[in-house]
Amino acid sequence: MSSPLTVSRASAMYVGALLGPGLLIVPGLTASIAGPASVLTWSGLLVLSGLLGWVFAALGIRLPSATGVRGYVTAGLGARAAVTTSWTFLAGIITGTPIVSMIGASYVAELTGSGRVTACLVAAGITAAVLVITSRGLRTSSAVQSGLVLLLLGVVTLSVAGGALSSDADNWTPFAPHGWTAIGTAAAPLMLAFVGWEAAAPLTARLADPRRQLPRIVAITLVVTSVLYLALATVTIGALGPDGGGSTPVAKLLVLAVGPAGLLLAAVSAVVLTIGTVNAYVSGAATLARSLTRDPVELDTPPRWLNVAILASSGVLISLFGLGVLDLDSLVAVPSTMFLLVYLGCTASAWRVLNGGVRIAAAVAFGVVLVILAFTGVAGLVAAAVALVAWLSTRDRNSDREEFPLVHQ
Repeated sequence: MSSPLTVSRASAMYVGALLGPGLLIVPGLTASIAGPASVLTWSGLLVLSGLLGWVFAALGIRLPSATGVRGYVTAGLGARAAVTTSWTFLAGIITGTPIVSMIGASYVAELTGSGRVTACLVAAGITAAVLVITSRGLRTSSAVQSGLVLLLLGVVTLSVAGGALSSDADNWTPFAPHGWTAIGTAAAPLMLAFVGWEAAAPLTARLADPRRQLPRIVAITLVVTSVLYLALATVTIGALGPDGGGSTPVAKLLVLAVGPAGLLLAAVSAVVLTIGTVNAYVSGAATLARSLTRDPVELDTPPRWLNVAILASSGVLISLFGLGVLDLDSLVAVPSTMFLLVYLGCTASAWRVLNGGVRIAAAVAFGVVLVILAFTGVAGLVAAAVALVAWLSTRDRNSDREEFPLVHQ
């Protein structure tokens, strides 16, 4: 059995769950959608992140044996809703894996000065490498994940420093060049940077005293991520202008900080972070995927069908990107919207399971997620279709009764 997590170690793992390669691209994407006004989107989602952190921490305390999102939704909404939410979550993993790989690959293409073909080949290589690693049951250790977090913190800090020295006040005008509604439109792809609370909450089972430790852990995580997110969003606009540097903003900021070597640093960091993050998510989804089918749940490798689904998704999405049919902006919105539906199910369940202030927080978060979903467009329709198919494919049988009793504390 693993030894109990300390507050500092658990905080590092929570921060690691929230920060990832998405942070390397979404500042530029949101800036291109909403211009300088995208900082308002960041601020709003930081508030949502705080609410979600509170809700998922409370769910982890009250349902310590819950199997991630499936257990949380089962407790409040029943097994059928839980299975639907679980399949939507897996759809986010299946579509998100090649997209996150393309984020890392974009930085390699930027370094070499090559185009989409190189980015597609590198993305395919990253995806294949992760599937080989996970098929052998090799999970990223907490020590390695902590190292990846430190790497990302260092890269972002250096980027912020370089951008701050090159900022120009003129880049903040006009403040909302694409209209005020663009602030909402930018929220969907930006959610990729805020996914992670649902993955981190089950860590409460490894805490010696969750009720005492969790408030401190959540507070530390929120402070660290808030400072990093807002600092990076601000200097992206201030230094790179309203368009935010396109799909490789951090690479451009690193060039401002350390010169041409910044491209190499950005590319290497992006690939390492991408492999580590995707490995962690695919490995973490293995148990949930097996629980939804007849695959032995005691195995720690992803079921074969999940690997095949990721490969198929990678082939389609990477090809569409390579042919110029879709850009990263459109692609990032797809898994982000899937995770929004997952949050919708979890917060709705939390309204029934929890009590007191956190119950109100769940209701507010539910409402905010609904508002963001209204701006997702085609990606929202895709996610809704996945959820509908999952719901209709799930038989409404006696197993729809709650797996966990309602707990009001």
